[in-house]
Amino acid sequence: MRLLTSLAFAPFTVPLQIFRARQCPATPARCDYHPTSHRALSAPIFGIPCDSESRSVRALRSEATRALIGLFLKLGFTAFGGPAAHIALMKDEVVTRRQWMSNAEFLDLLGATNLIPGPNSTQMAIHIGYRRAGWLGLLAAGVCFIAPAAAIVLLCAWAYKRYGALPQAQAVLYGVKPVIIAIVFVAIYSLARIAVKIRFHMALGIAALVFALLGVDVLLLLFTAGALTATVYFFSESKRQSVWGLLRVYGITAAMIALPDALTRLGRTAGQAPKPYSSAALFAFFLKVGMTLYGGGYVLIAFLRDGLVHQWHWLTEAQLLDAVAVGQFTPGPLFTTATFVGYLTGGLAGSILATLAIFLPSFFLVAISGPLVPRLRRAPLAGAFLDGVNVSALALMVAVTVQLGRAALVDGYTIAMALVAAATLLLYRINSVWLICAGAICGMIIRGL
Repeated sequence: MRLLTSLAFAPFTVPLQIFRARQCPATPARCDYHPTSHRALSAPIFGIPCDSESRSVRALRSEATRALIGLFLKLGFTAFGGPAAHIALMKDEVVTRRQWMSNAEFLDLLGATNLIPGPNSTQMAIHIGYRRAGWLGLLAAGVCFIAPAAAIVLLCAWAYKRYGALPQAQAVLYGVKPVIIAIVFVAIYSLARIAVKIRFHMALGIAALVFALLGVDVLLLLFTAGALTATVYFFSESKRQSVWGLLRVYGITAAMIALPDALTRLGRTAGQAPKPYSSAALFAFFLKVGMTLYGGGYVLIAFLRDGLVHQWHWLTEAQLLDAVAVGQFTPGPLFTTATFVGYLTGGLAGSILATLAIFLPSFFLVAISGPLVPRLRRAPLAGAFLDGVNVSALALMVAVTVQLGRAALVDGYTIAMALVAAATLLLYRINSVWLICAGAICGMIIRGL
């Protein structure tokens, strides 16, 4: 339960010791390399003692880091469609194609990602990087996933500020969106086969989906599902565990539902008077958002409108809508909307500050929570809690896909493109990026008719 407590309160504690260099044990240790281990490239490899880092260790770390850089640069330029689509693309790359981890391991990372604030898809990239290549991989994956999207958004912001208009991308999105729906559907189907282990999980997933479609708070769904699953496990096991462990689960669940909401409410009500622009205020605002925002990119819109439009008057309503539109039609995380806003308010320096501030907390939070996930899985009660969170997280992905599908599948052409893309993914191991490119071409052709 100490592991569960540490993971749950990770968003509010940032211990500096995570940056200290790992010290090898006094006596030489031996362990085998496994590519899916989060210690794969920081532990001894092929029986080589860890009292000195060998060339083999450095070569493996370098090779894994280069692979991460290549993968996440590609995804940073091609991952359209929001967090659910990004996660589906990552699953296709790291589980199906490259086999860096199993479906179950990927699902555990997805569950852990949903428990901490910030951009989910970016945090998944950071988790994958840490699992694959340690601390260097953590930085490489996160930066390479964010940087392409931020650069594209920065170019759009420059064009917007100079010419007063946005690039037209409706035809491309018309073809890309149906393909994204298909990619997400196939990913959910694959992950659900691992997550739904017993009939209770099926019932829990259906209930979570209904509540998600009704608009119930994301944190309430995730933590309640985890607590319910832990309760069922507690009473179904023949070897009864301590009741204090279950009570701690309930306490953590209550705290993690109430505390983030209190923090975000406090942050959103601060500073009601109009405020002159300053770099420090811009950085502090986006740092606060990155540390306290749950619910994804669409909740970000409410934060920006409340803080920068209504309170500080740095943006107009029209500028905010254009910033959100840029985040929608560019690849990568929607949180790069901060790059656009930063450029409008403070030029190039403002865009850099805003981007750093909103994404920086994610690196800290994953650095804290990432090493705990495998240990969390090994603790029976905590593992049951994580099972419930995983099922609920998939239900949330289904709800988002349903909502996106209403906007994406608007006629016979888009429905046909989604069906063809889904069938192709199920029957053949084709790279999803090719399907996205094909969808973009089809969209331009159809809209050009």
